[in-house]
Amino acid sequence: MIYTTEIPHLKSPFRSAVTLGKFDGLHRGHQKLIQCIQNHKKEHYKTVIFTFDVPPRSHILHTPPKFLLTYEERRELAQNFGADIFAECPFTDELMHMEPEQFVKEYLVDRLRVGFLAVGPDFRFGHGRRGTPQMLSELGGIYDFQVEVLEKEKDGSRDISSTYVREELEKGNIEKVNHLLGYTYFTRGEIVHGRQLGRTIGIPTANLIPPDMKKLPPNGVYVTESLIGGKLYQGVTNVGYKPTVKENFLGVETYLFCCDEDLYGQEAEVRFYHYLRPETKFASLGELKQQLDKDVENSLSILSRRRRK
Repeated sequence: MIYTTEIPHLKSPFRSAVTLGKFDGLHRGHQKLIQCIQNHKKEHYKTVIFTFDVPPRSHILHTPPKFLLTYEERRELAQNFGADIFAECPFTDELMHMEPEQFVKEYLVDRLRVGFLAVGPDFRFGHGRRGTPQMLSELGGIYDFQVEVLEKEKDGSRDISSTYVREELEKGNIEKVNHLLGYTYFTRGEIVHGRQLGRTIGIPTANLIPPDMKKLPPNGVYVTESLIGGKLYQGVTNVGYKPTVKENFLGVETYLFCCDEDLYGQEAEVRFYHYLRPETKFASLGELKQQLDKDVENSLSILSRRRRK
């Protein structure tokens, strides 16, 4: 896959099948759009996911966004979904004030030589959000490209959207989040040295500090699996500030079952499956150890049931 922050300039005979959007989370609704452009790929066609480096609303309001996926994670998933080109366009003031007709002509037609375009029914673009799927269809007639407007992927009666995923993540409904995403929610980071208090009670842990831009589930304890160095470890993970030992930073700390290896400096991908309980301050490390033993027992039971499904 080609990753670029500039809009590619395709040359004849190449044309493109394009989908446009913010694509935070690359959830099942996004995957439906990507599958659509894959289905319409012809000879000399490139499939293109066209997105922006900062969501337009965050750019306008100057608010630091929290994403379901970091930029790197989003690129990797896009590649896994089979895109030929992932164009992550900087959302500049010039682009924000560009009229939709100019956007289509300069970016989609002149540069990407679009032959097929897939969007959702609520897609808006251009200055004042004036561009609509209907306008795209009309411009497709002028510039010789086909437009398909896909109905939203549903979860029951509700549309699957990044907003819906974030709402469920904020509630700690991990099973629902994973269902909406179509893959297991995760966070990544380098395993760093902690205070090593876990070792004093026989429960050594792997600590990582997630990226600032990553949206995390609520502080609490979760059933997880961690991918480290190509090996998958079952575990139980605390997201938060570890009030019993008074940490002053938000971290992700995982007790890995059946692991006594030195993992410092390696990257870990922590995959979340189930919310166990809120983060709790205990009176002593002994009380913490008793609760962790219960957490381990509950986690193993949940992971065992999951494997049997």
